[in-house]
Amino acid sequence: MSSRPLSLTILPTMAAVTASQWDSLVDDDQPFLRHAFLHALEASGSVSMATGWEPCHLSVWQDEQLVAAMPMYRKHHSYGEYVFDWGWAEALERAGGRYYPKALSAVPFTPVPGVRTLIAKRADTGAVRDCLAQAWREQCESQALSSWHLLFANEADVAAWQAQCPDLITREGVQFQWRDRGFGDFDGFLATLTSKRRKMIKRERRLVADQGLSVLRLEGDAITSAAMAHFFRCYTMTYHERGRAPYLNHDFFERLRQSMPEALVLVQAHSEGRPVAAALYFRGTDSLYGRYWGSEVVADCLHFEACYYQGIEYCLQHGLTLFDPGTQGEHKLVRGFTPQRVRSLHYISHPGLAAGVGQFCHEESEHVRAYRASAHDALPFK
Repeated sequence: MSSRPLSLTILPTMAAVTASQWDSLVDDDQPFLRHAFLHALEASGSVSMATGWEPCHLSVWQDEQLVAAMPMYRKHHSYGEYVFDWGWAEALERAGGRYYPKALSAVPFTPVPGVRTLIAKRADTGAVRDCLAQAWREQCESQALSSWHLLFANEADVAAWQAQCPDLITREGVQFQWRDRGFGDFDGFLATLTSKRRKMIKRERRLVADQGLSVLRLEGDAITSAAMAHFFRCYTMTYHERGRAPYLNHDFFERLRQSMPEALVLVQAHSEGRPVAAALYFRGTDSLYGRYWGSEVVADCLHFEACYYQGIEYCLQHGLTLFDPGTQGEHKLVRGFTPQRVRSLHYISHPGLAAGVGQFCHEESEHVRAYRASAHDALPFK
């Protein structure tokens, strides 16, 4: 790309850039970075100043051409992030400082590892990252933001930022993901497991059918507004059972149904001819992402069937190699989901807090690595 100078613009909403401009930078395997997804969050009101997520996306231009971008938000709390820093906030506030607002580069409510720094293929990546780093540092200073956080970036993005900004603090975590090892079909997958786990999965799938439940999948345009409305009712029940309001509203999901139907897979469980539970997945070119689930009935093993086994089966039937079922849950381990390292990066402007957070993350990482090794040894494969 030519040596024309770079300029940076803060985008107050996703509507400030066209979908074609933004999506020209997005990998086809990353549905959550697409303009339609991020715009639906904002247009639905799920992400806004009122909900504590103030968009201030970074965009780098050469003349009229968008050559790089990074989603960013001014956060007034730490909800919906899944990398927990409440303790850091309390420590700074006890010392007389103020932790919020802070800057956050992530996909709201979506702890899915992936690229977070969108850069055109022919761009000077070093110059672009310099421009972006200067931008988030200036935002922290000019807006009195305590910190900047890059969450769930993939390994290449993390390594590039570590090289670019050595003062960033790295924090490690663990997620469980399924990968196709050439299984062929679901029976082929089961054949690689120990007898105990193979029998467990067969029993769990059989138990769902024994309770009078049937499971079907809807994709793309086959997902009707009624089907999405039913899913949303189920989704809200998951939150209400915990005494919380859901992060996302019906308008958000309906916007996705209309703007990016090709990326949606809806699993429904039926009883006596009507849907009673649902799980919503997203698909890329090579990956499937399990995201949201809810049920109107209490049924043994239905969650495992709708959220795990249907996903594995879908990947095997459609040639997808990675299935990310969502965060948390050692119960995924015994069902063939392997432990994977996930990392986040953190810039803390307060020197004392930065030193404390750095030490905490260093000590935490040793425990995380030991846990990941132990979890790997407990995998159910022969």
